[in-house]
Amino acid sequence: MSATTSTFDELREVRSDSAQATTRPWQRAVSWVRRHARTALALLLLLVLMFPFLWLMQIAFRPAEAAFDDSLLFAPTLEAFRALWQGNFARSFGNSLLVSGLSTVLSLLLGVPAAYALTRWRFRARRRVALWILMTRMAPPIAFTIPFFLAYRWLGLLDTVWGLALVYLTFNLAVVIWLMQGFFEAVPQALEEAAWIDGCGVWSAFWRVTLPLTAPGLAATAVLCFIFSWNDFFYALILTRTQAVTAPVAIVNFLQYEGWEWTKIAAGGTLVMLPVVVFTMLVRKYLVRGLTAGGVKD
Repeated sequence: MSATTSTFDELREVRSDSAQATTRPWQRAVSWVRRHARTALALLLLLVLMFPFLWLMQIAFRPAEAAFDDSLLFAPTLEAFRALWQGNFARSFGNSLLVSGLSTVLSLLLGVPAAYALTRWRFRARRRVALWILMTRMAPPIAFTIPFFLAYRWLGLLDTVWGLALVYLTFNLAVVIWLMQGFFEAVPQALEEAAWIDGCGVWSAFWRVTLPLTAPGLAATAVLCFIFSWNDFFYALILTRTQAVTAPVAIVNFLQYEGWEWTKIAAGGTLVMLPVVVFTMLVRKYLVRGLTAGGVKD
């Protein structure tokens, strides 16, 4: 039996060698192109998408007098970044981190239990409540500018970090509730019922069973809330003056009447991108699972 097997193996090797020998050079070239075409297209698409960011970064490292030189070869300098941190940009950057973090945490603390309640508890107006929550995201931000401004002036919340975090909470809350409802619906209720039989209460089963199973969705939702808060410019421009100015608004201060400080603008834009990139990389494992959850149903 072993002799027969070895004979078959030798015949296969001879056939494969003869097939490779009869393969024409152009056929091998076509096969190589097919194997690497997908990788090349992916790299090309990545380069096209990253080109604006790469161009912004190379301006940030240029000297101020050579911001738009045609030559791609230059001596990199950190002059623009040093000038940023010596001014008020550092404080604005910290305000952005604090406001975005507070808004994200508050949105998750309030929105996740609300989404769980709308998913598990059946009551007559459940669908209407969910629709009303979604409607808060339909109106443009400018529609709420005057009410927020007048209310904040009366409450003393103008130009405060907490006031800005509460504004971001109003539109992040709807995002959390609607996203997390889908993740909670994907968790079988039989798991919670088994926890109830073992002695857990409703909220104990929620914290110990349901919430850990929805960790990917929680990570994806947190990233989206952080990005929405971090990138906001409109509310931060209207509701802040000096104390709670955020990084996107601070960058506009470099657009002066005497001239635009392009290297500082590019350095500020580069720094503004970093927290979102770092935050996304930290939760990337859960983020991919969360964004792709529900793509295939059994």
